[in-house]
Amino acid sequence: MTSLPPCPKCNSEYTYEDGGHLICPECAHEWSAGESADAQDDVRVIKDSVGNLLQDGDTVTVIKDLKVKGSSLVVKVGTKVKNIRLVDGDHDIDCKIDGIGAMKLKSEFVRKV
Repeated sequence: MTSLPPCPKCNSEYTYEDGGHLICPECAHEWSAGESADAQDDVRVIKDSVGNLLQDGDTVTVIKDLKVKGSSLVVKVGTKVKNIRLVDGDHDIDCKIDGIGAMKLKSEFVRKV
């Protein structure tokens, strides 16, 4: 029986192999079997308007009135947005805003709460 390496994120010993990837059942981290513990996925560094580091699941506040493209709606200053998701692209944040729905925001127009 071969011994699989522990998870590089949480050091769990319960990793398992799925195709060419190794998966940790405790933290759900996935990495390729040939990848060393030092070679992590490219970490996105996305910061809010004042330089705080943003992560998935954070709550942010909108710092400027934002017009919704293709609509007469406006996201007002002070609107709280919970459980954000960071994505690649021009607009860094995917979220749902109460009363408006699914939106993409730029990190430069929000502040971490």
